[in-house]
Amino acid sequence: MYKACIFDLDGTLTNTLDSLVRSVNLTLCEMGLPEITRDQCRQFVGNGARVLMEKALMASGARDLSRIEEAMEIYGRIFHENCMYHVEPYAKIRELLEGLTEHQIERAVLSNKPHVQTVQVVQDVFGKELFSYVQGQCEGYPKKPDPTMVFAIARKLGRKIEECVYIGDSEVDIRTGSAAGMRTIGVTWGFRSKEELLEAGAVETVDDPLEILELIS
Repeated sequence: MYKACIFDLDGTLTNTLDSLVRSVNLTLCEMGLPEITRDQCRQFVGNGARVLMEKALMASGARDLSRIEEAMEIYGRIFHENCMYHVEPYAKIRELLEGLTEHQIERAVLSNKPHVQTVQVVQDVFGKELFSYVQGQCEGYPKKPDPTMVFAIARKLGRKIEECVYIGDSEVDIRTGSAAGMRTIGVTWGFRSKEELLEAGAVETVDDPLEILELIS
């Protein structure tokens, strides 16, 4: 019997793509660089803000990454102001979370989004009661797919790894759960296609949030 679900955030629980596209392109505009496309941004997310901006800079025509620190300073300010721009939960996510609660399966979030914005999105969208623990990227802590923070969350929840399920929408998430030795479920409604998840090594994928409840409860 599974006792806890650890979720990715962007592309898994919430559709945050508009906020990311807006923040990246406002940053590039302030730097005098061309915007990137929505599809490019979709592919660039998943490995944290710095990787996102590195890829965005190169896609915008920058010849190198000499302006990355400038980009990060601007992006940090702009994203702080826009992290809730058009953000909403995916369909049936609330029903999934409520079902997990009814089955006494704990819920946690682990995101490569900066920690402050991770907490803000979770609390603004879902409130403070649905998740036992929320963790975003913090300086000095390894980001996914390193499994360190997965182990840390399992310890904080008082659960063994085999009692936990990791759920996410990207190749980063598939590698994270696999590295932790945890049952890992890929979701197909987020930022990557089912084909991309399978190519990344996903063993299980779901097309509907409520399938997760059926699989683990």
